[in-house]
Order: sequence, then structure tokens, then C-alpha cells
Amino acid sequence: MIPAMPATSGQSSRQNAYAALRFGQLATMGTVAALILIAGVWGSWGTAQHVMLSRGREQGTMTVTACSGETCTGPYSPTSTGSEARARVSIEESVAVRKGGVYSVTVKPGTSDVVRSGPAGLLYSWVPFGGALLLAAVVVAGGLRLTRVAWALAAVGFVQLTVTFLAL
Repeated sequence: MIPAMPATSGQSSRQNAYAALRFGQLATMGTVAALILIAGVWGSWGTAQHVMLSRGREQGTMTVTACSGETCTGPYSPTSTGSEARARVSIEESVAVRKGGVYSVTVKPGTSDVVRSGPAGLLYSWVPFGGALLLAAVVVAGGLRLTRVAWALAAVGFVQLTVTFLAL
């Protein structure tokens, strides 16, 4: 050992390296968790905007008469002022619609496509975000080691998905 150097120099540089690596891990995993949540909101907003911001949009009911491929079709009966009846509108076929069912819907502007409205439609539109919450909880628990925050994210995602399942 060189007499001019302190004995703890190597230990200090190891601590600095560990701190830098830990910061990099936190920054990376925090970014991944944030991107997952942003992607969940982005995936949900395409449908949720029509349900949540329904003022001024055409609203009514749709009776599903036929389903083929990934869409179901049927006649549309208006319930809002300024909306006109249509002989055929289409909605994505999913667990949210069944042949013969009558659903309250909102028409996407400029199209003949509709989305479910009301409480069930609102919950269903946020399903991608509920899934993102569950996925982000795994990243937060494993990468950030914030178990309480991860449990909270997972609980909110689980409740959202469960309530949606029960509402449909």
C-alpha cells in the first residue's frame, strides 16, 4: 500500500459504483413502469374519450343483429337530440356485446362505428389501463423494490378488471 493513500480508497470507489448502478436501475425501471402506464392510458383513451366526453356526440341504442369476424352490426336508434337513426352501425365484437342484445352506445364522430356507453362502457374502455396497472406492479415490485406501491397498483388494476367483468 502506498503511504500517501488512505486505506479505505478501494471501498469508497466500490460504494460509488454500487450507488451509480443502483441509480441506473431505478431510473431504467421507473422509465419502464411509466411507459407501461402511459401505453395503458393511450390504449384506453381511443375508446374512453367517446364515452367520457359524450356531450355533443350522438347517443342512442343499438340492437345487435349479426356478428361476423371481429365486428357486430345492427340498427341504431337515437336518444339524444340531433342524432339520426341508422339502419346499420358496427361495434367491435367482444365480451361486451352479444347477438340479440340492446346496448346504449355513442357514435364515433364521422363514422358508423359505435362504442358502448354508460357505466359498463366506461369500465370496459379502461380495461387496457387496468392490465397496464397489473404489469407495472410487477416492474415496480421487482425493479424498483417498492412493494407497497406495487401492491397498490396491482390492487387498483385487479379491482378495475373485476368490476368491469361483473358489469358486463
